Amino acid sequence: MPVSPAYRPEPRFFELGADYGDAVKSADFPQTILRLRNDRAAATVGLETLSDAEWIAHFGRFEPLPGQPGPVAMRYHGHQFRVYNPEIGDGRGFLAAQMREVPQDDKDAKRPQAASLREGGDRENQNPRLLDLGTKGSGQTPWSRHADGRLTLKGGVREALAAAMLESLGVPTCRILSLVETGEDLERHDEPSPTRSAVMVRLSHSHIRFGTFQRAAYYGRKDQIEALMEHGRSLYHPAVAPGDAAGFLGAVVQASAALTAKWIAAGFVHGVLNTDNLNVAGESFDYGPWRFLPHYEPGFTAAYFDQNGLYAFARQPEAVFWNLTQLAGCLKLIAEPESLATALNAFGPAYIRHLRAAFLNRLGVQSLGEAADQRLLDATLALAREKKEALRWEPLFFDWFGGFSSAARALGGVRGKTYQGEAFDAFRFALMEHEPDRPERLEHPMFAAPEPEELLIDEVEALWSAIDAADDWAPLKSKLARLETAKAAWSL
Repeated sequence: MPVSPAYRPEPRFFELGADYGDAVKSADFPQTILRLRNDRAAATVGLETLSDAEWIAHFGRFEPLPGQPGPVAMRYHGHQFRVYNPEIGDGRGFLAAQMREVPQDDKDAKRPQAASLREGGDRENQNPRLLDLGTKGSGQTPWSRHADGRLTLKGGVREALAAAMLESLGVPTCRILSLVETGEDLERHDEPSPTRSAVMVRLSHSHIRFGTFQRAAYYGRKDQIEALMEHGRSLYHPAVAPGDAAGFLGAVVQASAALTAKWIAAGFVHGVLNTDNLNVAGESFDYGPWRFLPHYEPGFTAAYFDQNGLYAFARQPEAVFWNLTQLAGCLKLIAEPESLATALNAFGPAYIRHLRAAFLNRLGVQSLGEAADQRLLDATLALAREKKEALRWEPLFFDWFGGFSSAARALGGVRGKTYQGEAFDAFRFALMEHEPDRPERLEHPMFAAPEPEELLIDEVEALWSAIDAADDWAPLKSKLARLETAKAAWSL
């Protein structure tokens, strides 16, 4: 049987019609070598029962899954580093399939993590989330321009790592379902060439970008804006009333604020926060030159070409808000500007509220109210700012997870001598106010280790080097397994 009985195809985007995408075919690759297969992610949509041969057929040669009409390259525009580009779209990928998430059992549904993963689901009828299978590196499309439509194998490895690390930290993210090496030598100007090629499949809640709306607005198509808004409202924000464009924008604003706050708490720098890289579901995807902070540095950038720091770590909230204003500008074709402005103005307060919650979650403590929670947020940032290179970002949260009940573990650990001075005293007093949240999580063996799982650039390069030099995939698979263990430790 090619798919499990739980598989529920529901190709909803395809119903929008030819104005929103173009039927395409995958490239005919010389090889299809299965490198990564994420059965845990596949099980969430009923695809875990595929044999390796069936997996390659669907995710290497892209034979349509049952009930799916075939690949569609999505049409969109976008601001790229705030310069409008009307000549982009799915240039090396397509939407391969859409299906409903498999309902979880009652035990999992009671867990906070499981509940958060269902944000966007229809709570009135408990309809599980609609998920997309999107590709990267699957060949040329009408929007490729002069590019080859391919993905480097290193790029696919990096995306799998980014998604796994973010998922382990509870950040809304796509998951990399599949990585298949395709046997071509690619020339790239920004890395040693020729380099190996791959095709990747991501499992994501939505591929409707802000730029999807921008394309319709560019052509003055009020009808397309209305259709897109209703499509996105019904599938990703069903609590919003039909026809309520300002309510839809408000829901996207709230989801984007929560996502941005969780990026900051995770020490994540996306790198290319263009309007075509943000979607209406508030889930991060399409990881290019990402980085995780080695230590607190507001101006830290991920992309070598971001010379002005437009998308630096601390400027990410500003970047997301700017992109939301572009989405609001599109919706002006179908809604009153005043109502849209009200929805936009909610971003700042929502971001701060979500940032407080994200830092509490990272420290494993309960809320004590806005004032006390803000003191802890401010004190945590002040400590990180003062210690700089002496205190890496991820170990700070690892050491103090569980609140002040972890004092003996933190002060007796490898960074014990770092925790002193005025900034630490303020942090300690702020932390002491807060009770631990589910302290039983500290019983996980991960917290007995001296170091947390990090994902700094040197480790990423070392993992790739093992593959590049000796075709050794064991270090990468071991890292992905450890990140899965870390996810369990943080969220038990």
